Amino acid sequence: MKGQIYIIDDDQSMCEFLQTDLMRRGAKVTWSLSAESAVKDILDGDYDVVLTDLNMPGMNGIELCERIVANRDIPVIMLTAFGSLETAIAAIRAGAYDFVTKPVDSDILALVLERALRHRSLEEQIKRLNETVQHYEGVQEIIGESRPIQELLDQIKRLAGIDTSILIIGESGTGKELVARALHKNSPRKNDAFIAINCSALPETLLESELFGYKKGAFTDAKADRKGLFLQANGGTLFLDEVGDIPLTLQPKLLRALEERRIRPLGGNEEVEFDVRILAATNRDLESEIEENNFRRDLYFRLNVIQIDVPALRLRGNDILLLAHHFMDLNAQRMKKRIKSFLNVTAQKLMAYEWPGNVRELKNAMERAVAMCQHDKISAEDLPEKIRDYSPSDINAPHFPEELLPLIEIERRYISYVLSKVGNNKSKAAKILGLDRKTLYRKMERYKLD
Repeated sequence: MKGQIYIIDDDQSMCEFLQTDLMRRGAKVTWSLSAESAVKDILDGDYDVVLTDLNMPGMNGIELCERIVANRDIPVIMLTAFGSLETAIAAIRAGAYDFVTKPVDSDILALVLERALRHRSLEEQIKRLNETVQHYEGVQEIIGESRPIQELLDQIKRLAGIDTSILIIGESGTGKELVARALHKNSPRKNDAFIAINCSALPETLLESELFGYKKGAFTDAKADRKGLFLQANGGTLFLDEVGDIPLTLQPKLLRALEERRIRPLGGNEEVEFDVRILAATNRDLESEIEENNFRRDLYFRLNVIQIDVPALRLRGNDILLLAHHFMDLNAQRMKKRIKSFLNVTAQKLMAYEWPGNVRELKNAMERAVAMCQHDKISAEDLPEKIRDYSPSDINAPHFPEELLPLIEIERRYISYVLSKVGNNKSKAAKILGLDRKTLYRKMERYKLD
């Protein structure tokens, strides 16, 4: 139990007993025998939870609770020997966080206090979001304070000025294009074009003409010359998104262009030089695609001179709340709604969800929440149903001792679980499992986990 707890009770032995028990559990404890002497300390100090007796001479617990709640956002827990419904209602109306009856069960009280401490911690995080989000407002860069994001930002700073090809990998929706734009924006090429193309969005013939351009008459609708993206991005950066979806038949031409820094437009007779930095991104496991003959090994090494791995949202901790607040502000402004924050329970739901769609899914969820919100704070009911009703699932492992399975079956289930969690990315799964890729492939074949 981590936190600063202030106890008020006119019974000194009770204060000493609670102090001993809570300090044994790890909390820091201050106590007072009267509400009058305690109230100034609490309002001026840095306490996380107040635990107060209800019936005391002078200022009672209800009056103390009302004073604290009116001036500070600190959870107040009431202690009383009179556990009637009327007393509980009075405490809740005064703004008490919870209500515990005497004689005190120390384990039950510890659970209540731990909940209150978590509540206080989450409230503090939400309050800090406003200041943090203002720092990022209007800046088209990566938002986050978690260690994975700080490491990513450090990579971008170190690699932005190096004029070489970079392969950006990560799950769908993690913000790979944002990373590419940040690399370009911080590079010597920042004053020239940044051009992006989604290689999975175009059929092969159209993708080829988009990349390399064409001459008038090259095909039926080619009524004028058109520069391809390699030439449109000349001097700047060309971002090949979803590069793993480039058709195998087009890959040799792309490889030759990258190696020779020349292209020949469709229908043209002469090659044209270009000066472009190539950034590519994929959510596919390209090493697996190479094994399955869906991607050229030489093209992979040409694109993957340096690799950047963009972390999944579920690995970014409190960045979830930071991004949620950012998207909330953007959508509230666009929809002309006065929404200040979200409720504590909403924050808990956002933090518990695994976000398979990553930042893109969070952005859409907050747009929906702002649209549904009818108050100045977003409630859990405003969130999409799958987030609101989500409960973390356990690994599909046997429950002992009712279900006893052979070790080989447990291994099969766990490998399947890990593969599902990393989006079937076999390189990541092998790394987590502590296997080399060939061993993982053999086990997948053995267990029929295609």
